[in-house]
Amino acid sequence: MKTLQRLTKVALIGATVAAFAGCADMTPKQRNTAIGAGAGAVGGAILTEGSALGTLGGAAVGGVIGNVVTDDKRK
Repeated sequence: MKTLQRLTKVALIGATVAAFAGCADMTPKQRNTAIGAGAGAVGGAILTEGSALGTLGGAAVGGVIGNVVTDDKRK
């Protein structure tokens, strides 16, 4: 059982590192949209006790907020 827990931790760490590496060439607006969507998904899942609809709704709302609050400096 401890081997499975250790393997799960390593897999989660690897997935996190890969996710952050994928954000390296994003614009600030894209990065903040992704961060907002991730935070919204976690918040939605917590508030709705893991409901898929709540998680997706939270991700959508968080992504929109992350996108809207970021100034577009290319104007």
